[in-house]
Amino acid sequence: MPTGVVYDPVYLEHDLRGHPENQQRLKSIVRVLQEQGMWQRLAPIEPAPASPERLYRAHEPHYVEQVQSLAARGGGHLDMDTYVCDGSYDAALMAAGGLVEATRAVLDGEVDNAFALVRPPGHHALRSRGMGFCLFNNVAVAAHYALAERNLDRVLIFDFDVHHGNGTQAEFEADPATLYISTHQYPHYPGTGYWNETGRGDGEGSVVNVPLGGGVGDEGFARIMAEIVEPVSWRFQPQLILVSAGYDAHWDDPLAYMQLSIEGYTRIARAVKQLAEELCEGRLVITLEGGYHLEALSFSVLNTFAVLLGDEDWKIRDPLGPSPRAERSVDDVIQRVRQVHGLTRP
Repeated sequence: MPTGVVYDPVYLEHDLRGHPENQQRLKSIVRVLQEQGMWQRLAPIEPAPASPERLYRAHEPHYVEQVQSLAARGGGHLDMDTYVCDGSYDAALMAAGGLVEATRAVLDGEVDNAFALVRPPGHHALRSRGMGFCLFNNVAVAAHYALAERNLDRVLIFDFDVHHGNGTQAEFEADPATLYISTHQYPHYPGTGYWNETGRGDGEGSVVNVPLGGGVGDEGFARIMAEIVEPVSWRFQPQLILVSAGYDAHWDDPLAYMQLSIEGYTRIARAVKQLAEELCEGRLVITLEGGYHLEALSFSVLNTFAVLLGDEDWKIRDPLGPSPRAERSVDDVIQRVRQVHGLTRP
């Protein structure tokens, strides 16, 4: 079966000139996929707007109405970083709904796996507040769909955006049916995601934060995947893996200070796909979050699609190359996180 892709021109209608999260991000991705011969290899998945029932599982109705009203008035700001324009509400509904459709297609066996090229992004959005460029929490809406409508018992959400997904953590930190794993720069926006945030109540242990100082790169992330992400995933035994894919930990991204390369992102994609194949019959759905260096973003997505397709002849395409700076050690954070979460050495 093919790899699915969600895309619609409505995602370009959310736009503000001069803002880092603008339509050029998605235009650049699609252009590179087309130029590199990848676009025609993918199976299109038609998005649909998220229904009120599905949206209200992750957001308060009054907040949804606030976004709708602000867009209807021509737009404005939810906070200093998070804008709404006249097309934002429709785009945000289709972003959340598009990820639901990608999840449905994977669970129904229509595609092997899928990547939702949607925007605005979502992982910072709280139940009653948008923030961090995010309006509705797309991955939360999709996870609730899988649990409530598809009767899954265990959904894993892996978030490798450079910014901690505070909205996703807040939504699921008391829910033992989910496991939320986040690798992110810390301290950094939004200021959450320390290693001792591990869930609460019945969900104690359902949050695994890996806070990283600036300067961690390919080798550090490879160790984190092998020594933290893989063992906690095996212990959880998910039936579906959802990924919040942010490509802003690239060494040349303007909004952070990490040192991943495009090749490093490709290695992460391979590790996650292998986990999905070993643990949940390959059920893997990725959604776009951040990434603000257009070339790094676009080629990282390109190589991720090659991994999803299982293209063994694919040669990684990394026009930017490795970071020119030395990597920061991850020894201390790996030891601390493994200790907190009771992991034995693999």
